[in-house]
Amino acid sequence: MSKEKEAMHTAVDNYGAINDQKSVGPQQPRDFQLISVPQAAPVFSFRKLWAFSGPGFLMSIAYLDPGNIESDLQAGSLAQYQLLWVLFWCTLCGLIIQLLAAKLGVVTGQHLAQVCRKEYALLPRLGLWIAMELAIIGADIQEVIGSAIALNIISQGTLPLWMGCLITAIDTFTFLFLESYGLRYLEGFFGFLIMMMVGMFGWMYIAVKPVQAEVVKGLFLARVPSNSLEQALGVVGAVIMPHNLYLHSGLVLSREISREDKTQIKEGIKYNSIESAIALLVSFIINMFVLCVFGATVYSTNLASYPVELQTLCAPDQISLLNAHQCLYYAFGQKQWIIYIWALGLLAGGQSSTMTGTYAGQFVMEGFLDIKWAKWKRVLFTRSIAIVPCVIIAIAAHSRLDALSEWINVEQSLLLPFSLIPILQVTSNRKIMGDFTNSWFWIGLTWFIGFILLSINIYFVIDYLILQGPWYQHVIAGIGLTIYLLMLLFYLAYPLLTAAVKKYRGQMDTPLNY
Repeated sequence: MSKEKEAMHTAVDNYGAINDQKSVGPQQPRDFQLISVPQAAPVFSFRKLWAFSGPGFLMSIAYLDPGNIESDLQAGSLAQYQLLWVLFWCTLCGLIIQLLAAKLGVVTGQHLAQVCRKEYALLPRLGLWIAMELAIIGADIQEVIGSAIALNIISQGTLPLWMGCLITAIDTFTFLFLESYGLRYLEGFFGFLIMMMVGMFGWMYIAVKPVQAEVVKGLFLARVPSNSLEQALGVVGAVIMPHNLYLHSGLVLSREISREDKTQIKEGIKYNSIESAIALLVSFIINMFVLCVFGATVYSTNLASYPVELQTLCAPDQISLLNAHQCLYYAFGQKQWIIYIWALGLLAGGQSSTMTGTYAGQFVMEGFLDIKWAKWKRVLFTRSIAIVPCVIIAIAAHSRLDALSEWINVEQSLLLPFSLIPILQVTSNRKIMGDFTNSWFWIGLTWFIGFILLSINIYFVIDYLILQGPWYQHVIAGIGLTIYLLMLLFYLAYPLLTAAVKKYRGQMDTPLNY
């Protein structure tokens, strides 16, 4: 066996990433076989792109979860097509940040949580882990309840929300069954769910026949109606999920490349970038379909023709995932088929995002805590963390799910920095990335995007949490916000702080094990 091939099989991590011979730590069994990649290829090869296709589409599912779908329908109902440009630029910024996560995995052979475990001290590391677990739980609540709503619609109310939550949680084990036959079967299943969303929501888009000139205008003309500022901020908060950066950096490890061969690393980065761009383009089109459907119907509908009990619920500023199907039913002239088309698309989004959330939970828990359990134990544990609060909420807060979803979006906005800051820092660290460290252009661009996203999210949280109550509520909120901002400053300054400590201890030359 050649030295290169010998190095390729020296060590593997939990997910099957190949590390070079300098890797340290115990070797661990792979969860599944690595997917081989054709080595001999011209400048561009569709065959090679096909080999790398999969991780980007699984990553893109987080952009299609029920939380995003609800944000889309509310944006369309309130502002018609005028917030399409916000959705487009958020998706583009998300792509740029996701490319950093993919590059980290391709270059180091480790995902973001594993790198953070080595890079951060115990307490900061635990802070990141807790933040990501909270982000996953919040996203899971939206995803599981979204699936439960879809099942409730399809069953014509026979399945209550709490039972739909349980069914969705159990369905998560479907991916274990498929994965036992090979990762490609699992990726194909996710591809089917994405195409199902394209078909269902695309069918609705064609049926409503939106004015294409207005759609194009909304896509390229930057404007925010005075009554839609909060919804525009909500679109930003809903699109980029904190735990998705950890997920993507782990998913790319399933492709077999040698990390001693710079050519293979460059190709891995290139093809993962192309596939991620295609996947997020598809996700943007799906989100655009949803936004435009509600922009063409609910935005301009005559509520007087609706039943009295729906006239308030279907108002542009009140519509939500819980009652959207009823609003569509009357907006489409009381056609029953539209309800089931909508429910099938929602179910595909909820099921797929719940399963990828399981993956994210495994990467986060294994990486930060270095836990090496059997796969079924990991899935059972990560699902249990989310499903218990889901069922409790479905039973206790049936009539308050709209407010819950808004609070979860606030939570996701608050937790985004705890994945954004680490990915920006580690991919700009030459000790970790070597010759593939971000260039000065990419450092400037990604930190600028990061600053804009963090500023928008913090503004969104402050705007949402404007209090009208007693003075002590303002004091408590002010103290909490101050603590939060100090935490962000700590993580931003962490590389400088650790460098100062190492210099003080005379350990500046101590190598990092990457």
